Amino acid sequence: MAERIPCIRKGCDHMILPATAAKTGGYCMPCKQEMEREAHQRYIEANRRDVDLYEGITDAVHILKIMHEPRTYNELIRYVPYKYSMEQVYLSLSAEQQHEMKCYAMDLIRSDDEDGGKDILLYLVCYHDLPLTAEIPELLERDIVYPAVLFKSASGETRDHLIQQVNNDKENRNHFLIMLAYIGDDAVVQQFWQWKQSPPEWAGELYVEPECYTLQAGWELTEEGQRRELFITPSYSLYEAGDSDVEGSESVNLEGSPISLLVPSSSLCPWCGSSFISLMNLHVKHPSLQSVHWNSPQLDVHTCLVCSSYSVVYMEMDAEGKPIWSKHNMKPDGFDDIDVEEIRVDVSGLVSSTLDDSVQRRLFHIAPKPRQPFHGSEWAMEPSLSQVGGHPGWVQDADYPSCPACSVTMKAIGQLDGEMIQENGEGVYYMFGCEPCQMTAVSYQQS
Repeated sequence: MAERIPCIRKGCDHMILPATAAKTGGYCMPCKQEMEREAHQRYIEANRRDVDLYEGITDAVHILKIMHEPRTYNELIRYVPYKYSMEQVYLSLSAEQQHEMKCYAMDLIRSDDEDGGKDILLYLVCYHDLPLTAEIPELLERDIVYPAVLFKSASGETRDHLIQQVNNDKENRNHFLIMLAYIGDDAVVQQFWQWKQSPPEWAGELYVEPECYTLQAGWELTEEGQRRELFITPSYSLYEAGDSDVEGSESVNLEGSPISLLVPSSSLCPWCGSSFISLMNLHVKHPSLQSVHWNSPQLDVHTCLVCSSYSVVYMEMDAEGKPIWSKHNMKPDGFDDIDVEEIRVDVSGLVSSTLDDSVQRRLFHIAPKPRQPFHGSEWAMEPSLSQVGGHPGWVQDADYPSCPACSVTMKAIGQLDGEMIQENGEGVYYMFGCEPCQMTAVSYQQS
């Protein structure tokens, strides 16, 4: 057996065969590969160039087309990001530009770029509530049945066609039911009521009752067969002061009203010992809460960030209108076996001490103008998710908790993106309220 010799790279103690040394110039294979990687990285750094695809372009439609254009990865090119986010550019579109983008999206779909076209239509529907009444029949002809929110402006003729298809098309029945829920007019409400009163034969093939599909569109049937909305409007964006990625292209001139978010409490969670935190504290006279009947001047939503990620956490209001732990909270099975320290949310960044030992909190704002109710409903679009009011951006299926005191479905009153709570935070925290019982609830979803 050949005697091994040391690798000639300084600091390496590997011993290699002479044959290997002859091939590598005296280096062991790990060192040889590392040196090649380093040389390649030096080559990239020496030859990489910045490319600004937006240079000299001011037309928002042209900018969005560039943003949506697929790019082939090239390690020698570093693309300069546009100064505003895709969300901001979409919000700046005029009515004429929205129409232009809609036509472009349909052209993409006709040229077999279905995903690219649907993405554009989704932005237009969610950010501008742009109706697709004329385009929906063509989408259906092309077997495009998702995302369902695209179909909420369907005509009565299309609605009746979808009702027929629910009975006949088993493969797409789930999609058609959600599409009908988004249409949600009187005829749809009546149809869901009939299905509830007299379940059709195909109802047994579903995982849930037909009327449960309305939850995906943010409403439910009452005991009298009427439509009851499950989220409050109008919707207002929430953002951190100084955050450049907020709605509207004039981000340098933001003048949103202050709002209290993410304030730690001195009270401790009885389940895990973590400090409660006020996710949102907003005066009830704010326009976003105009439809909410609350007995206290402030709507203060407290929760435990740890426990609400495992179970819905309810809070009641005491005689002074302050949130307290609800006696209705039920610890989930197996919770005592969880290592709380491993999952504890880091809230140290929410407050900081200044040189004079005073406490300085992060500053948050609520946008001065409302946005479309479905603006934050599609979380995968990466919109600014944090909001008061508006359709929830469900990461998974719609899951409105029932009030433990009266059993009525609680209304969504807002949501906070996990990234707002901590750096690289995940998921979304959803806030709900029951007005008759003066209770709040918080749940959590992540991908």
